[in-house]
Parts: sequence; structure tokens; C-alpha cells
Amino acid sequence: MTGLTGAYVPGGSILHRLPAGAKLAGLAVSCTALLLLRSPAALAGAAAAVVLLYAVSGVGAAAAWAQVRPVRWFAVALFCVQLVFADLPAAASSTLRVVLAVALAGLVTLTTRTGALMACLERCLTPVRFAGLDPFRLSLLLSLTLRSVPVMADLVTRVRDAQRARGVERSARAFAVPLVVGALRHADALGEALAARGLDD
Repeated sequence: MTGLTGAYVPGGSILHRLPAGAKLAGLAVSCTALLLLRSPAALAGAAAAVVLLYAVSGVGAAAAWAQVRPVRWFAVALFCVQLVFADLPAAASSTLRVVLAVALAGLVTLTTRTGALMACLERCLTPVRFAGLDPFRLSLLLSLTLRSVPVMADLVTRVRDAQRARGVERSARAFAVPLVVGALRHADALGEALAARGLDD
């Protein structure tokens, strides 16, 4: 179930063994390359490469699908909007870029331990000390933000499932209230965990 929330999935693949810095640099380069690819054929090749990377990582199909599932409706909406203002190839290309970028970011979190990711971010943020900021706290903030996205997406899915089970899937109140309560509970639990580690100031 950890893979379904974007958390680290233990494994011995080459992606698991790569340093966190190399994976973050690869993510940056890959996302930049996605922006430069124009033709649907080139993006289809990029999609095949992402699928191959997931296969090599061995995280499993369920964990892979869980990374892009939260953005599926956004992708549909983006495709429809792009289709209004552009042609079909442009709409497909724009949508595929977003989905592939999310999938690549998810792959990094699935194959990188949180501690390694934080240590790498802290090293990269060392220059902010000259501005009076704490690199450790900034890296912690970025890591928590990264981890909270799939947690909130999973919460939305569970609230939607509960709505359908009660037959109130069209009720905005039945969706908003449990979502806000769940988000606040998650924030409280996170705050207590940080306070227990002396990071509440």
C-alpha cells in the first residue's frame, strides 16, 4: 500500500541504487526534454521510455497507476481546453507532457528514500544560508509538500468512493466536508509528529 501513496517502495533495481541527486537531475533534464518535444510521435516514444523505466524499477503496476491517477480528470479537462484553442495533435501533446512529468516525479519518490531525498535537497539549498534561511527546514518543507500531494489525492479518492457508496456523489457538501476534515486530521498528525521531533518552532 505504500506505493499507492507515493511513498518509497523497497527494491534492488538500478533506479533504487542511483543517488538521489542523479535522479533529481535526471528528472529536471527529462521534464525539460518533454517541453522541447513537439510531435506526438516523439512524445509517444517518451511515454514508452517512461513505461520501460517503471518496468525496470519493479515498483508494480498498482503503484505506477497510482502516480498518474490523481491527475486523470485534470488531464481530460486540459485536453478538452487545448482542443478548443488548438488542433488534436497539439492537445494530445500538451496533455501527454503533463502526465509524463507527473509519472516521472512519482517514479523518483517511489525509488528514493525520504532521508536521501532530504539530504540531497539540503545540499542543493546550502547557498540559502547566506540569506539567513535554514537549508534543512527548506528541504523538509519541500519533502513534506511532495509527500502530501499523493496523500491528498488518495483522500479525494476515498471520499469519492464513500460518496458513491452512499448515493450522494453529486452533493458538493458531502464531498467538501469529509475532505476538509480529513485534510485537517492529516495536518494535525503531521504537526504532532514534527513537534515530537522538536521541529515545531
